[in-house]
Amino acid sequence: MGAITVLVLFPLLAALAVLLVKEDEVRNKIVRVSAGITAALTLIVVCLFFHKGIAYSYRWETVIDLVMAVVEVVLAAYIITIGIRYKNYAISVLSFLQTAAILCFELTAKRQIEVEHAIVFDKLTAIMVVIVGVVGSLICIYAVGYMKTYHIHHTEYEDRKGFFFAVLFLFLSAMFGIVLSNQLTWMYFCWELTTFCSYLLIGYTKTKEARNNSFRALFINLLGGAAFAAGIIIIGMDRHTLELSVFTAQKPDAYLMIPVFLLSLAALTKSAQLPFSSWLLGAMVAPTPTSALLHSATMVKAGVYLIIRLAPLLGASPVGKTVTLVGGVTFLACSFMAISQSDAKKILAYSTLANLGLIVICASVGTEESIWAAILLIIFHAVSKSLLFISVGSAEHQIGNRNVENMDLLLGISRKLALCMMIGIAGMFLAPFGMLISKWVAMKAFIDSNNILIVIILAYGSAATLFYWTKWMGKLVSKVNMRQQSENEFHLDEEIPITILACLVVVSCFTFPIVSKYALIPYLNEVFIRQALMPIGEGDIKLMLYMLSMLIILPISFIPVYKNDKRRRVPIYMAGENTGDNETFYGACGAKRQVELHNWYMDSYFGTKRLSFFSDILSFVILIWGVILLIGGIAS
Repeated sequence: MGAITVLVLFPLLAALAVLLVKEDEVRNKIVRVSAGITAALTLIVVCLFFHKGIAYSYRWETVIDLVMAVVEVVLAAYIITIGIRYKNYAISVLSFLQTAAILCFELTAKRQIEVEHAIVFDKLTAIMVVIVGVVGSLICIYAVGYMKTYHIHHTEYEDRKGFFFAVLFLFLSAMFGIVLSNQLTWMYFCWELTTFCSYLLIGYTKTKEARNNSFRALFINLLGGAAFAAGIIIIGMDRHTLELSVFTAQKPDAYLMIPVFLLSLAALTKSAQLPFSSWLLGAMVAPTPTSALLHSATMVKAGVYLIIRLAPLLGASPVGKTVTLVGGVTFLACSFMAISQSDAKKILAYSTLANLGLIVICASVGTEESIWAAILLIIFHAVSKSLLFISVGSAEHQIGNRNVENMDLLLGISRKLALCMMIGIAGMFLAPFGMLISKWVAMKAFIDSNNILIVIILAYGSAATLFYWTKWMGKLVSKVNMRQQSENEFHLDEEIPITILACLVVVSCFTFPIVSKYALIPYLNEVFIRQALMPIGEGDIKLMLYMLSMLIILPISFIPVYKNDKRRRVPIYMAGENTGDNETFYGACGAKRQVELHNWYMDSYFGTKRLSFFSDILSFVILIWGVILLIGGIAS
């Protein structure tokens, strides 16, 4: 109990310390040490409570409620003020309405509701805490090195590194609160705190674009927050409980599905599903640690985490089908839109939306197999995508941009960075890495539950991922322009987290059977109150592990062969005579031409303007259809 409290509060203290210290070197040391302590506390808490779990309430719960209420009022006042100042009145109205509503509920009806377990730590909580604490801490360390170079390249922006690091730690504390809270009002408070942190980080540079994008993120997430607040009020007044575990254990009926729909809507906005995805795409203007931490590894995972918690109430219900279809449209549309992108961060953004869509599908289908796949997807996606985001951030400093077409320079500049990036890409789509294992189980789950439409969506969406990941990896290994070098420094603060995350991608693939046996299966046993089975056979698992082992052994085995290789080396074939440097050739009339290799982005087919317009409309129609079904169920 005390360890969990320390875990939640320590990042807050770290944020305060980082904010108060003005000396760069001292502040950087505080960030490194605080991140290390946060990761250590995470592992301690997991070791203490993983086996038996824990559920409890604080004796001073009334005091905590009062503190949260005061903070909510202060945040609402700030948001209302900036909304009026910048003539963005929609966020002012939203913030006022939801804060007023939730405060009125807390001061009146909530006092009549007894909460037995405000905090719950189970197997799913353990997984989420590890992702937030370990991956989040690594990204905080990475941010120290990244921000040094960031302000060297962007002298036009005000240096506010202390503020940036403080918000990162504040965000970690809020994320711990979301995954540990069983009391819905506490979860809502932390939910809105992550929204506010996202707003601050997206607007870090204070440019017009950054400000507009931060307001968009704030507005869309406040919409979700309003739905969350409305759901809490209905649950409290109709079901007389504020415990998420008690609520999800109730027998579904037409009236129960109203708050389920509202909470699912909040989750869809937080996970940036269509038609709410524009806020995450706009967040890419922020410094790369923001993208890695908030919009890849943790914040967007809060939405799919809530849907997994709601899974017992979704399934074949109208709300479940609505959420599944929204996730399906997001997965398919964003997978195709990623094909047309050459900016590495935009590829990662659309890929993130697509993979979150797949997790939403798996969670909302609600079967044991699909939830198993959803949780495993969260794990693999968190480590692989955070690795890719921070690798792209470092690559941008090394080669001067983040265009995939220029990634062929990277192997000649930083072989280690290029290798780590390739590991991250392989983790996203190649066999036998984790994402493919999860998709395999998801496909099996959809077939077993007769979701034929979703099977088709998964097949075509997964095929689309082949295009953009293969193009990216192809540029990394093409070895064109290998002679070009960079004088940019690769900070140790960047190198260490990137290396550790690359190792975690591989380790997570080897250890998924252990995670399944000791975490996923026990969690599913508790949810479904029956013995859950491993979705894939022992023979299949062994085959995957053998394949992974071969990926490690084969390169080592061939080292002596390449060292003693006496074969004659010839210049690479080009469109004309190779000049001898494998980078230029003699073209027509003896003109010396530079080799250029370009990918095909098929913008005329999969351009974002065309696809996003139609997919947003389709997703909106699906949500309206879900509301009509919900009203019809209540009327009947």
